[in-house]
Parts: sequence; C-alpha cells; structure tokens
Amino acid sequence: MWATARRVTAGLAAAAALFTGVQAIAKVSRGGRYLYTDDGNRFYIKGVAYQPQGDVVASSDNAFGEPSTFTDPLANDTACSRDLPYLQQLGVNTVRVYSVNSSLNHDSCMHALSGANIYVIIDLSLPLNGSFDRNAPAWTTSLLDQYITTIDAFSGYDNVLAYNVGNEVVIAANGTGTAAFIKAAARDVKAYLASKSYNALVGYAAIDGTPTWRDPLANYLSCDPSSSNSGSTALDLYGLNNYEWCGDSTYQASYAGTNGDYAGYNIPAYFSEFGCVTSGESRTFQEVSAIYSSPMTDVWSGGLAFSYFPASSSAGQFGLVTIDGNSVTPSTDFNNLKTQYGSVSPPNSPSSSSAGSTQYPSCPGQNDTFLASTTLPPTPSDAECGCMAGALSCRFTPPSSNDTATVGALLNYGCSLLGQAGLSCNDIAANGSTGTYGRASFCDPETKLSYVMSQYYESQNKNQQACSFGGNGTVHSTSASASAVASSCIANPSATFTPSAPASATGGSSTGGSGSSGSNHSGALSGFSLDSRAIFGVGLMIVVSAFGGIATLA
Repeated sequence: MWATARRVTAGLAAAAALFTGVQAIAKVSRGGRYLYTDDGNRFYIKGVAYQPQGDVVASSDNAFGEPSTFTDPLANDTACSRDLPYLQQLGVNTVRVYSVNSSLNHDSCMHALSGANIYVIIDLSLPLNGSFDRNAPAWTTSLLDQYITTIDAFSGYDNVLAYNVGNEVVIAANGTGTAAFIKAAARDVKAYLASKSYNALVGYAAIDGTPTWRDPLANYLSCDPSSSNSGSTALDLYGLNNYEWCGDSTYQASYAGTNGDYAGYNIPAYFSEFGCVTSGESRTFQEVSAIYSSPMTDVWSGGLAFSYFPASSSAGQFGLVTIDGNSVTPSTDFNNLKTQYGSVSPPNSPSSSSAGSTQYPSCPGQNDTFLASTTLPPTPSDAECGCMAGALSCRFTPPSSNDTATVGALLNYGCSLLGQAGLSCNDIAANGSTGTYGRASFCDPETKLSYVMSQYYESQNKNQQACSFGGNGTVHSTSASASAVASSCIANPSATFTPSAPASATGGSSTGGSGSSGSNHSGALSGFSLDSRAIFGVGLMIVVSAFGGIATLA
C-alpha cells in the first residue's frame, strides 16, 4: 500500500548520497537553562516552520483557522528533495513540523535532513480529534497511544531534537486549568522516552498572551510540584510563538519586556514561531539580530521563522517561497531571512561546564488569572480501560466505523439523560483547575460512552430500549453494575506509571503522528444536538443542549 511513499526519488537519493560517510549529526542536550551539542558548544535553534497548510473550514468554532486536513512533509520524498537545497540556502539548522503520519515512511527525508545537519522538532498532536480540546481537555488512552506511536515512528532517527506535546492549547486566563493536562502529557512522554533510552527533548509551544497568565503558565510547565527537583513533570524545552517585532522596530520597543519576564527562566526557551506580517510589506526579519545576540541569548536559545510554505491567516499572508509543482520561487522575505541568518554569530557562553544542572522551582499558586492545579491527571491505562469496556452491560457498537461525530453527540445525550435520572457523568469528567479526575476520565471516548450508556441502561431497570441510543448500543449480559465494573477494573484511578506502547502499534523508524492545537469539528446525528468537544473527554462540564440538564464535576 505504501510502495509509492517508500520509493526514494532520484533527487533525494542523490542528496542523501552527498553526505555518505559524514559524521553523524551532533547530539543536542540540555545543560542548565541552555542547549549544548555533545562537543560542549551552545546550540541555538536557527530554523523555520516546515508544514504545508491544510484545508481550513471557516466556522464560529474555528476562530484560529486550524486545518481539518494535513500533508506530512517528511513523508513526501519529492517535495523534500525539492526543498532541501532551499533550506540549506536559508542556513537553517532546525525545522518544525506540526503534523506527521505515523503510518508512512520518513526514512529518505529524515536521513537527508540529518545529512544536511538539520534537526527536526515534531508536534505529536493531530488536527481535530488528535489534540487537546481547549474547551473540554482530557489526557486519554487514545491521545497517549497516538503520541507514543509517533515517537516510535521517529525513534530511529538521530536528528529529532524535540517532541511537542501541544501547541497553543492554553489561549486565555480562563483556560489555564488545561495546563494540568499538558503537564501530565509531558510527564508520561518523558517517562516513556526515558524507558526506551530515547534522547529527544519534550516541549510545548505557547501562544504569546498577557503576561499575567502567560508567565505563570511558563513557570508551571517547568516547575516541580513535589519540590524534589526531579523535573519529572517539567518540560525540557519551552517554545513561545511570538510576533511582537513588526517591521522596522527595535529591541526596546519589541522584546525588552518579554526578555525581562523570562530573565530567570529555568529551562531552555526559544521562539517556536516568529516573523510578524505587516500588510503590504516584505518582512525584513531585523529581529534575528536581536534574538541571536545579548541580552536575548542570556535567556533564549534561538527561534523558528514562520513559515517556509505559504500560509494564510487573519494576520496576513505568511510564506517564504511559492511552489508550483516541483518549482520553488523564493520571495523577498526568503532572501531577507537568508541574509539575517547568515550574519548572526551568537555567543558561545556560558560554557557547558559552567551551565550547571537544571533547577526546578516550586509551582506558582492559583489565583484569578492562573487556575491550574498541581494535582495532575493520572497516566492513562489501556489495560484498565479495556477491562472496563469488555465488562459493561450496554456497549457502544455503532453500525458504521465512521463514528467520530456519533461519539460526541451520544456522550452529550447520555449525560443529559443521566442528569434527568438523578445521576451524573462525574466518573468520566476531568477538571484541571480543581485537580479532580473521574475514575474513567482517562479512557478513550468510546469506552466512556459505553460506561455512560450502561449507567443509563441500568437506571432504567435494564429495559433493552434504554440501551439502544439510536441503534448504537448492544446489551451484554453481566451481573455487575457499571460502577462496580469501573471500581474493579480501575482500582487506583490516580496512579502514575511509565506507559508502554499500545498493543496495536508497530515501532520502528517508518511509522509517525501529527500536530495542531485543539480544534473541534461537527457532524450530524438525527434527533441529537452535536457537540464534538466531548470526543476526547469531558472537561469542566458536559456540554448538553436540547435535552436539558448539565452534569458537572464536583
């Protein structure tokens, strides 16, 4: 099936051949609050975002213009061969890829990038249903499995610099409770990487919001809630998507405030996006000289210009090149960035020997503008959720395999029915502000739905019609109640442990995953009001529409 994807094009094979026999790309690791290569030199990310823009469906639920589709640029041999000379002309040493497909082969492109001494930062999330939902966050088995499958797909490559567990998930003060789920993801991904002796860093890319919540969020993601200074739940690398410098600006006018805010930051930080668009004007990228010189190099380890590929947004038209088939035409922006990158010479200090070890301070407290609890969600367990799914009395068995929209609608509907029956969906709900997580809150959406359906079916004296849910439910004979099944299968609902690869996953360097922030999508189910935010779990409340009641997490 993937024969075409696995076929190395002549151009890319030739590019890779140029580097045969060249020493492997240097390992980059963290030292104190900076990055260093294994020869002891400071490493600065000097890169570009490398992701073709997917299809964007405009809607009131998609204010950020997030894509509904994606193209994996690391699996496209022809495009990679086409673009590599231009990436080298820019002088970049890192590309950031927001969306990858773990089922495809990435050998040719990854090896060619490595041969050209270009590292890759990979976002682990996927558009739509493969990312944290800002409105109803949950850290689930399905999301963890997706992240691990992507990591295993890229584990054989020596130029993976970092994996991002999210991008702009928290976008306002009232959403900062979601940070608890990001921190749990970082904890479990770090544990998995350590168990496999994978050396990549774990990062997150933050939106540049108001400092009243942006700064405590950054500190929260790099803190140690146990005060043990182990850093087991802290990020290794913090990215800030920053567009403060626009046009003909200065350090004082653009970056001085932000640089001061992060002056004492404890882990390596970089600009995960930069390059403000001013209407009708080419970007001069004057900010590059500031980013790669003191005092910014005292705090930041470089950045990534947005974007190599054309990208439209409400802010304007981004992109350094235009592409017509296999033809690339650099823009004035491209040439300006090339000039700026070519002229920087950041300081090689402090030395790795004097950088010290990374320190992890205590976590910021909650207040009106920062809501995240230091009590984190548990590690999702496939085995426990599988145990529960196989023992429930009413199970979700949709007539069609395309059940994504159905799950969201039925979760809303089922929770409204439970509310009317005097019950709740607390067992599947999660609240990152109160640090309260239901017993089955980490299970996949289908298992959560079966649990809700079973609760309702049992509350109706096991009337078979109460398990129908529009023909999507099937009765199974069992003497145990849903709550008893959950208690039996999930004995320790707050447990944290080192996760393992999902049973269905196939490891190795030719399998991948993808990145977006947390968009929602909608479908239609006759007779129900759909809110697909329930797909990856139920957060602060179950969203219910025409059926009335609202079930909240106490």
